[in-house]
Amino acid sequence: MRRALAVSAAVPLLFSAAACGSDDGANSGATSSATSSAAPADGAKVSVAGNVGAKPTVTFPSGSPATTSSYKVIQPGAGDGIKAGDRVIVNLTVYNWDGQGNAVQGSSYDTKAPETIPVNEQLPKVLQEGFTKVKKGGRLLAVLANDAAPQQQAAPAQPTKVFVFDVVGTQPPALKVADGKETGDSIKGVKVGIPGGEKAPELTTKTDAKPPAKLEVKTVIKGTGEKVKANQTLTVHYTGKIWGTDKKFDSSWDRGQPAEFPLGQVIQGWQQGLVGVPVGSRVVMSIPPDLGYGDQEQQGIPAKSTLVFVVDVLGAY
Repeated sequence: MRRALAVSAAVPLLFSAAACGSDDGANSGATSSATSSAAPADGAKVSVAGNVGAKPTVTFPSGSPATTSSYKVIQPGAGDGIKAGDRVIVNLTVYNWDGQGNAVQGSSYDTKAPETIPVNEQLPKVLQEGFTKVKKGGRLLAVLANDAAPQQQAAPAQPTKVFVFDVVGTQPPALKVADGKETGDSIKGVKVGIPGGEKAPELTTKTDAKPPAKLEVKTVIKGTGEKVKANQTLTVHYTGKIWGTDKKFDSSWDRGQPAEFPLGQVIQGWQQGLVGVPVGSRVVMSIPPDLGYGDQEQQGIPAKSTLVFVVDVLGAY
């Protein structure tokens, strides 16, 4: 998906390190105590106190921060386990371990908004492994040093980060295709063909009809899932064309995999058009320029274009 339209759903912004992390010094010993410590390779100790389900208290040792990434299971948990490919829902608290103030950078216990993190190769390896060692109700401590950053990136060194993750559960997998009752609805001048199965719908926007002046959203297939909320991250398949020309400028179906993005980081037409849509639905949207790219020309999209999208809402979390 074009970044001007949406961004890929990623681990929280606080994860500046990604992908090719080192798991040197990883420590997976579990303890049933509410207070435990992690032992990075340099021998420093970070202590974590408090009960799972509440914001933890983290105490740092004196001296320099750890330079090697590691993890420690503080509470193993007793619910369902986590495996590679799962989307783990966590409450997290993160600190900058700089050897001075060691300031807290944020906590989902403060925002009351748990994060959902895909356990995949985009995570540092220390987290890929660590998450598979805890279950629902568990607590994981992770130290992410600069060895967790992709080796090919010549980015400035960042402070070592310390994360405490409390596992809330895992997100159900996204659908493969819209699944619900066909309504027969569409937007005047726009056609949406339904080939069936997991094939992309056939969107036709070649028309002499005048485009709607306001946002127009029609449900082609009505799903039965939970309704999309404004603060969620979505998994969708979509195709985008320009009104009147039938010119396609983007399609996740053409790329062979759904797009994932926080709904709050896309154009206003998507934000307004998809809130309240049940998961499993297929919708067609006509987005006027003021809710799209306005007077700005984008790659392949002339200024003041009315955009038309057909969207399968496959997941929301």
